[in-house]
Amino acid sequence: MSKPKILIVEDEANIRRFVRIALEQEGMSVFEVPSGAQARMDAVTRRPDLIIVDLGLPDGDGKDLIRELRNWVFSPILVLSAREREDEKVEALNAGADDYLVKPFGVPELVARIRALLRRSQVVSNTDVASSRIRFGNVAVDLATHEVIRDGKPVHLTPIEFRLLTSLIRGHGKVLTHKQLLRDTWGAPYTNRPHYLRVYMMQLRQKLENDLSQPEFLLTELQVGYRLSGMTIEGEIPANAPGSSPWPPGLPS
Repeated sequence: MSKPKILIVEDEANIRRFVRIALEQEGMSVFEVPSGAQARMDAVTRRPDLIIVDLGLPDGDGKDLIRELRNWVFSPILVLSAREREDEKVEALNAGADDYLVKPFGVPELVARIRALLRRSQVVSNTDVASSRIRFGNVAVDLATHEVIRDGKPVHLTPIEFRLLTSLIRGHGKVLTHKQLLRDTWGAPYTNRPHYLRVYMMQLRQKLENDLSQPEFLLTELQVGYRLSGMTIEGEIPANAPGSSPWPPGLPS
């Protein structure tokens, strides 16, 4: 198996060197850059499996870099920052980060989080529904290819957003608790971080619901969790039903 490629975006040379040595000792291939501009170039040329980003960069805020990378990078992004306020964490997650670790940090925790993100990014979502294609409302999801179509147009979901949606699909309309969704999407160590769910459910609703103020499908069960309403498995839709195919012309069915 090839070594996972990690890109470190950090302006402090000592921290870059410390993290690089620690990850190389864990069998990872590590590249380091001191600025957002260089990070953009290396993200294209090196195609990292995971990106570590500091928020305090010399040429801009790391959240802006994350937001830009999320337009075309599917790899997990881990924030490594001294900013410990909850609003900073929420903003970074909302920008597209997959996890957030506050400085100072321990190497074992850093490595564990990186391995968890890499593991989840490499796993193809499995489900026990009869078909890999489901739909709800004007949204169609192909679990095998990770394609999401809304009103005939592709919708880009981040890896975390897609895993959260897949977890809701697996629930077949049942209410899934906050802890269940956090465990399925981020892993057992994250079951006490409900703000993660709030951020990503809001993002999913922005992308998939018609009315953000009155969601029809991604529903909240107060003080319990969330559920997906109105899901239909592709095989349950009659082939001759009007509008039965949610896939736009040109996509294989």
